[in-house]
Amino acid sequence: MRSASTSVLTGLLYTLGLVLIGALLATFLLSFTNLRESSLPYFTYFINAIGLLIGGYVTGRRCGGKGWYYGGLTGLTYFIVVLLIGFLGFDAPMQWGTILYLAAAFVLAGLGGILGVNSINSGHKPKGIKTRR
Repeated sequence: MRSASTSVLTGLLYTLGLVLIGALLATFLLSFTNLRESSLPYFTYFINAIGLLIGGYVTGRRCGGKGWYYGGLTGLTYFIVVLLIGFLGFDAPMQWGTILYLAAAFVLAGLGGILGVNSINSGHKPKGIKTRR
């Protein structure tokens, strides 16, 4: 069981890395295929969702407990990073869609955290149960 801050930071780095790789993949698909830019929002939602799930999974697996909480913190931290980039870099205003994105980031990363914790605990046998030979 590692400290929560390093686990959340590691999950955030996984999320950011996967989103960057997904953005590069979407760029190549737009450049070298006849894919239209109108389908780009669907790619970005999918890429962010996968990145948040895997980042939450890594966080939950590293923490070993409270996967929904620490995974959700990973999603919240990712949301703050994206919000700061959008607000400071592109002067994007706060809207209702932004709050919806916050909720989705928290839920997706929290679900990944739950799966990460359960992937550790699935190999353990409950105490007091003996196997027959």
